[in-house]
Amino acid sequence: MKVLLTGSSGFLGGFIKSSFVDYEVFELNRNSGNYHYSLENEIPQFEHHFDLIIHSAGKAHSVPKTQIEKQAFYDINVKGTANLLEALKKTGLPNQFVFISSVSVYGLEEGKNIDESYPLLAKDAYGISKIEAEKLVQKWCNDNQVVCTILRLPLLVGKNPPGNLGAMVKAINKGYYFNIGGGTAKKSMVLGKDIAPFISAVASVGGIYNLTDGVHPNFKELSLAISKNKKGKVNLPLSIAIMVGKIGDLLGDKAPINSLKVKKITSDLTFDDAKARELLNWKPESVLNYLKTESL
Repeated sequence: MKVLLTGSSGFLGGFIKSSFVDYEVFELNRNSGNYHYSLENEIPQFEHHFDLIIHSAGKAHSVPKTQIEKQAFYDINVKGTANLLEALKKTGLPNQFVFISSVSVYGLEEGKNIDESYPLLAKDAYGISKIEAEKLVQKWCNDNQVVCTILRLPLLVGKNPPGNLGAMVKAINKGYYFNIGGGTAKKSMVLGKDIAPFISAVASVGGIYNLTDGVHPNFKELSLAISKNKKGKVNLPLSIAIMVGKIGDLLGDKAPINSLKVKKITSDLTFDDAKARELLNWKPESVLNYLKTESL
C-alpha cells in the first residue's frame, strides 16, 4: 500500500511516520521528504498513485494577533487542503483519506464529555479553518467515493511537545510553574504514539472520531507527573488569578494572561471518545501512566 503523509516533519507526523514501517510511505513537506511543496501556495504534482492519504500538515500552536496571522490559518489549513485535493484528482484518487482535525472545531472553553454530534461552533481563526477543511474533505470524499476519516484530537502528548504543553514542561523544569485554583480543571489529552495505530485500523472504515486517553487528568496531576512529584506544587489562589486576569484585560495583547485565559485554565473541558472505543476497540495508554516512566 502506498501512503502519502503530509506534515511528516511535524509533532504528530513523526509518530505516524515511525509507525507506518510496513507501508510504502511518501512524505510531503515544505523542505524535506519525497515532495517539497508549500500547500497553501502550490498544487503538488505527484509521480505516484496513493492508496491512503494521511493529511497531517497544518498550522496550529499560536494565537493570531493580526489579520495577517489570522489569514495564515485559512491559507495553510483550508487553501492548503484544497490544493492537495486538487492534486489528487489529477494523479488518481486514493481509496482512503484520513484528515487530522482538532476538538477546537467545537468552539468550547468548558464542557464535559463532548461527543462527535456536538455542533461546530468555533469562532477563532484556527477552529474555523479546521471546520472549513473538514467540510472540504468530506465533500470531496463523498463526490469521489473515497472512504473519509476525520480525527478530532485534543492536546497531544509526547517527547518535546509543542504549544502550551511544551511551555508548561519548560516552566516546570525551570521551577517557575504554578497551578491556579488548585489545578483541579480536567482537560482531555492523548499520546501522539497512540494515534498512528488507530489510523491503520480506522482508515478503511471511515467516520468522525474524538480521541482521548479517557482519563482527562487535571493540571495538578499533570504537573506532578511531569515533575515526577518533585515540582509543580505551588498554587495561585483563584481569586488572585481573577484579579491578574482583569489587569491583563486592561493591558490588552501585551499581557501574558487575561480573564479568558484564566477561565480556560480553571474550567473542565473533556471530550467523549466512546465511539472509537466501541466501534474500533480504541484502548490508548493513560497520559499519566506514560509520564510515570517517560520524561517530556
